[in-house]
Amino acid sequence: MASERVKTPRSLFETAVVQFERAADVISLPDQTRNILRSPKNEVIVNFPVEMDSGEVEIFRGYRIQHSNILGPFKGGMRFSPQVDLDEVKALATWMTWKTALVNVPFGGAKGGVTVDPKSYSERELQGIVRRFTHALGTNIGPEHDIPAPDMGSNAQMMVWMMDTYANSSKEFDRHSSRRVVTGKTVECGGSIGRDKATGQGVAFVLQHHVEGQGRSLIGAKVAIQGFGNVGEHTARVLSGMGAHVMAVADHTGAIISTGTPIDPEQLWAHVHDTGGVDAYPEADVATTDEFWSADVDILVPAALENQITVDRVDLINAHVMAEGANGPTTPEAEEKLTAGGMEILPDVLANAGGVAVSYFEWVQNKMSQQWDLPKVDEKLRNLMWQACDQVEDRRRYYGCTRRDAAYVVALERLQAVYDQRGIWP
Repeated sequence: MASERVKTPRSLFETAVVQFERAADVISLPDQTRNILRSPKNEVIVNFPVEMDSGEVEIFRGYRIQHSNILGPFKGGMRFSPQVDLDEVKALATWMTWKTALVNVPFGGAKGGVTVDPKSYSERELQGIVRRFTHALGTNIGPEHDIPAPDMGSNAQMMVWMMDTYANSSKEFDRHSSRRVVTGKTVECGGSIGRDKATGQGVAFVLQHHVEGQGRSLIGAKVAIQGFGNVGEHTARVLSGMGAHVMAVADHTGAIISTGTPIDPEQLWAHVHDTGGVDAYPEADVATTDEFWSADVDILVPAALENQITVDRVDLINAHVMAEGANGPTTPEAEEKLTAGGMEILPDVLANAGGVAVSYFEWVQNKMSQQWDLPKVDEKLRNLMWQACDQVEDRRRYYGCTRRDAAYVVALERLQAVYDQRGIWP
């Protein structure tokens, strides 16, 4: 008897293409544009040496995938993680193209990173990795060509190292303008006020727009958040400030649930800072992974890694609204099942676009030699996110499609309009 065929799990980039094709079918996107947008424009892979504290030399592999720049310079984060590989970065670069087009900032899509665990290296070694990687990329990045930003495993200090390395490789009269080669820098070195919380702030604005548009309120709404890094922490802080109650949190160390008093994000962050994770937080009960996913909450925010919500976990979930703070947290099969069950999914390309939006604000501030205050940044971000939400809802109603498809449609319609007007030349 023939053995049962085992289905090979879909790669992350294949998931990105499936999502793209589905939305392209909704608007009958021409084959010419499909063929262009189906694959990245450029794939840069570099191998570079770094001297360790011991005096030994270690070789690292880095990536910069540039998907599209038809709407503006390539834009996207730099990941420093052991999981970084070509497939992951291609998917993330593709999603960045839709994200920037959706929120209507004049950028394209890119993503990059180094296959490394930054926690395993000293600060001196990490600085060497960042600077050597930047030097290896050379003119593949630039303030009007490709603009990196922080991502998983990277931070504002690392962006400053990238900026400084690039600037000191530039001509003397270009060094100050080179400051905008990256965004997400420290405020002292040209970063924007509010950039550190921008992604979480954007998630909260999208949730606020959606919930209030349904005639409900965030006040008293119960929330579960997977991941308590930059995105999860700031989402928790902002939602709590809006009156929501964070009742469950999970990360790589474990999960916690409160059945009474809401979890205080500030106290939890202090615990995470001291211990390395949410596990054993004294003001909440320890929970299993399944107990976290099945928590009795109104809103679920996956803000960790890709492919976390699979078909196997769908039946556990009790929330009726999900805002994807992470990139690609839901598999297509799980999304189909969730949607059929009435889940309202606010897709990643919309929900977590606050980071690239404020990165754009930072880039503009650098170009204009200005620094905006936090109320101005937050107001501009809210307006931009809410406009995108309105456009997604408009296309969802018009085409009768899912919110993810509608978000892609908004992006693809903008991209198609530019291709129609510019053509393919020479």
